[in-house]
Amino acid sequence: MAQPGQDAKFFQRGKIEEFRTELQAAETKDKKYVKRKTVLKKIVANITMGNDMSPLFTDVVQCLGTPLLEIKKMVYLFLVSYGRSKPDQIHLVIPNFLQDCSDRNPLIRALAIRTMSYIPIPVVTDALSENLRHCLKDRDAYVRKTAAICVAKLYTADPRRAEKGGFVEMLRDLMLDSNATVVANAVAALSEIGDRQDGVIFRLNLTTANKLLAALGESSEWGQIYILDSLLRYVPERHEDAETMVERIIVQLQHANSAVVLTTIKVLLYLMNYMENRRLIDYCCKKMGPPLVTLLSSGPEVQYVALRNILLIIQRRPAVLKNDVKVFFCKYNDPIYVKLAKLEIMYRLARAENASEVLAELQEYASEVDVDFVRKAVRSIGRLAIKVEAAADRCIQALLDLIETKVTYVVQEAVIVTKDIFRRYPGKYEGIIPTLCENLDALDEPESKAAMVWILGQFGNRIDNADELLDDLLYTFLDESVEVQLALLTAAVKLFIYKSKSDKTKELVHKVLKWATEDVDNPDLRDRGFMYWRMLAINPTVAGEIVLAEKPAITTDSDRMDRGALDQLLLHTGTLGSIYHKNPETFIRNSTGKALVDSPALNAHSRAALVSLPRVQLPHTVVSVPGPGPSEPKVETPSTLLELKPAPSAPDSAPTGTPSPVIPINRETGDNLSDEDDDVDPAATGAHDPYSNLEGAFGNYLADEPRPMMGGRHDDLLF
Repeated sequence: MAQPGQDAKFFQRGKIEEFRTELQAAETKDKKYVKRKTVLKKIVANITMGNDMSPLFTDVVQCLGTPLLEIKKMVYLFLVSYGRSKPDQIHLVIPNFLQDCSDRNPLIRALAIRTMSYIPIPVVTDALSENLRHCLKDRDAYVRKTAAICVAKLYTADPRRAEKGGFVEMLRDLMLDSNATVVANAVAALSEIGDRQDGVIFRLNLTTANKLLAALGESSEWGQIYILDSLLRYVPERHEDAETMVERIIVQLQHANSAVVLTTIKVLLYLMNYMENRRLIDYCCKKMGPPLVTLLSSGPEVQYVALRNILLIIQRRPAVLKNDVKVFFCKYNDPIYVKLAKLEIMYRLARAENASEVLAELQEYASEVDVDFVRKAVRSIGRLAIKVEAAADRCIQALLDLIETKVTYVVQEAVIVTKDIFRRYPGKYEGIIPTLCENLDALDEPESKAAMVWILGQFGNRIDNADELLDDLLYTFLDESVEVQLALLTAAVKLFIYKSKSDKTKELVHKVLKWATEDVDNPDLRDRGFMYWRMLAINPTVAGEIVLAEKPAITTDSDRMDRGALDQLLLHTGTLGSIYHKNPETFIRNSTGKALVDSPALNAHSRAALVSLPRVQLPHTVVSVPGPGPSEPKVETPSTLLELKPAPSAPDSAPTGTPSPVIPINRETGDNLSDEDDDVDPAATGAHDPYSNLEGAFGNYLADEPRPMMGGRHDDLLF
């Protein structure tokens, strides 16, 4: 056997003609195959380096007759690389394939069948089918486990042949094999076939699931992962079945391999949806915590995978790590992506009992060097105040201390979260508004500027110089982002409603509305300007009620993921889906979705959030041939062949059974309440209208009627 590093000399770019000459010379003089082995090593090394060695196809194929296993391996590796690109020459290899499939050495038999499965060409697939059938029943376990994977390759190349040949049924029989490795490979192949949109449906019953669990202890690490993952295809019909299975696999949480641990946790979380024994559920949650904490002592890449999965797990089962918030405190040498993930988990695990520790840690982070990390830390302080009411006072004081540092990005983040705190605790912390106004010049980012403008408009009646501050911000109205422009427009209208007698606010709001409706391209901003202008001109009282309507308090419920979506994502624990927090079918082509399956054992809360996943039907290909032909009568497509979703129809043409628009009706008189406001005389309400003495502030509304920006040059485009 070659010593490590001894083959490094072969990794040098070579010429095709030189290799061909060496191979031809080796055929006549090389009785011990030493030279042939050396040349093949050079060719394989060049393939590894990315050099095209396909012109040597016929020369390399001639080496297949060599009895040495090492040479056969290199030739088959060459065929795996270039076999599918040489469909006109691959027939030269078929006799060697058939001969090696009947070789006495099981390694050669497995090597031949595996190489054939990697070449999805019809002539090779034809030769593979019969030999694969024999290999699936081979006396050697190594050949059987290789053949099991080859069935999945055959299904990818030719699904119809694989199904008609009965290979899927043979895989099902292999799941009951006496060898654990064969069982694991059969499960892996069936899982790959079942995950295809055009594949068979792979389900397990209780008997088969128990037999797979019996093979779990003798399997390799990857075999255990395949077997555990396949248990998600078992749907318990009774609570006792799920609880018994949990007790059998919970020991896998002690495994040294992180992938086995995450897969075990995935299966436990799945089975817990079908359990009713609360004590056993709490025991499982308690047992899942230490393995997850242990994963955080690995390298940063494994840490990040673990953290992203933990973020999902604690949203569904908060008890798993409720007492381990200190584990997620950031270390000085953690990469930034690990620190940001830990910050999010710290916020999720924060509660009244540990809020002081979390807040102290976040204050430390707010003085770090990394800007993104500091921003996230400051924002987390504000979110902590919203989530834990008992810690709100300390969080506000911490934010004020951070604002005093006068660091620009810290001040901006503090302003953003303070706005949300005002929404969460109305009328409680408005005393810090003067401090925020003092730092108005430090705000240069759209989000922070929009937050400050919202504060000025919302609390304009408490800020004496609100009109002056807003006027300063309006100097750059036309140059601001849409987010800030929308905030300025609404704030100006609010300020006018608060201080309707002030000439400055009248001038201010008139100027903003003019800009918004005539000088701005954005349709959202323009439409909002039209709406505000007409409301203020027609009925300022109603405008005040709408613009200054009481806003619902902010809660932390918006931070939580939908229960149904969360249950779906937890079925992908330990995969890319759990890192992206997206279902694989959204970013992997031809991937099928997973969801909990209803059964008598499914608990009520999980059933309420159940997500139905209809199996995707592949569209039928319709071939139309253009050109003249005999005219045939048009035949309506039967509803059984083509089902069209009904398009939403207009209210006046709604079909029977379609809900019509809801119109409020007076139950006593039967009158339409939606038209009642049309009969109200605006003058009749003047006695009680606080805005009735505006003295025509909007009297020139018709004169200043908004007109198209292009001055009528392109009016025909509207039609």
